[in-house]
Amino acid sequence: MNLRSSSALATAAVLLLAGCSAGAEEAAQRASTTITNCGRQVDFPTPARRIFVNDSNLVSMVLALGAEDQVAAVSGIGRDEEVLTEHYGDAVAGLDQVSDDYPGLETVVAARPDVMVAGWSYGYDETKQLTPDSLAGRDIAAYVLTESCRQAGSEARGIVDPWTALREDLTNLGVITGREDRASEVVADLDQRLAALAAAPQPEEPPVVFVFDSGEKAVFTSGAFGAPQAIIESGGGVNAMAGTKDTWTEVSWERLATSRPDAFVFVDYPGQTFEQKVAVLRANPATRDLPAVREERFLNLPYAMWTSGPLNVDAAEEVRSALEGWGLVPAR
Repeated sequence: MNLRSSSALATAAVLLLAGCSAGAEEAAQRASTTITNCGRQVDFPTPARRIFVNDSNLVSMVLALGAEDQVAAVSGIGRDEEVLTEHYGDAVAGLDQVSDDYPGLETVVAARPDVMVAGWSYGYDETKQLTPDSLAGRDIAAYVLTESCRQAGSEARGIVDPWTALREDLTNLGVITGREDRASEVVADLDQRLAALAAAPQPEEPPVVFVFDSGEKAVFTSGAFGAPQAIIESGGGVNAMAGTKDTWTEVSWERLATSRPDAFVFVDYPGQTFEQKVAVLRANPATRDLPAVREERFLNLPYAMWTSGPLNVDAAEEVRSALEGWGLVPAR
């Protein structure tokens, strides 16, 4: 063997070893991890490289983790682009929004994600055949928003209190995106701000707050497992529908009136404007004479602040400020 061929073989060997080393490193980087989600053990590639995220509250979780470069596509965030940009800056404009509404299975698959992040009634839908099972059949791991987890033997949603649900999601998504440290920071900030709210002076009798999502013949509102439950309690009030063991649900006008709310909070998104909601409350015999309606104790905040996500603590601070302004809780 001459010197040249010996040198060439040595070089090839080095390149082969380097390639093996890179391959091993790549494999290590693409390891999978098992996460408990809605009571199920689900394997996720870690870190996920191409994530499809539906709905603005779930997008806010991913942006809070700084994982926007791992997002292949998003859907259903148009109504909240302003509030998301206010909190997360230019990262929002850089997202590829492939649908203004909730997507179908074909739209998701076309984005070639390795993970989808959505929830029941936050994108996952049997009628569209877009479910964790249908995605698993296409080698797409599906993460389900914890707030939307279905209760055993029921279509009702919610299995843990809303703040616990949010902490679990941020922690789990931190693992899936490979951003555990950032997830810990976001959760620590959440807990610090909640502690400050809890330390504020409390009223002898907390004011009753009704969540008015929308309504005509009946009223769409939020119960014990929805994010507003935690938001209102942390803000110093009591959710009028705390006895309803569900997340988002419909109740009658009579039930609204019976709760005698001291204030109303509105979910601001297309379909029924703030002005239309106020007009409905003023026109309906069940609510028009309530002091909260007559005295216009109304707080209107974007959808992304009321649905489970890191902006919930901002909403809690807004609720506290509003209740203080109306004299329903002591000033801090």
